[in-house]
Amino acid sequence: MQKITKSQLSLRNGQDKEEVWVAFEGKVYDMTKSRLWRDGKHYQHWAGQDLTPEMKDAPHTAFVFDKFDPIGELED
Repeated sequence: MQKITKSQLSLRNGQDKEEVWVAFEGKVYDMTKSRLWRDGKHYQHWAGQDLTPEMKDAPHTAFVFDKFDPIGELED
């Protein structure tokens, strides 16, 4: 699996580049085709970042990521 830097992730925010990527627990997911991430936004969350710390406040569990295949691993 490819390594993705935080800089590369931050550019895939639906604004700077068309891709919409988010990270969770060290994995990077492509949410570009998800209707819930239109324009790089999902409620009060923004694409291009690691959402791991924000999951505790989400109205759903981490199992939501099971619907998507990771495209890479986030480098520290």
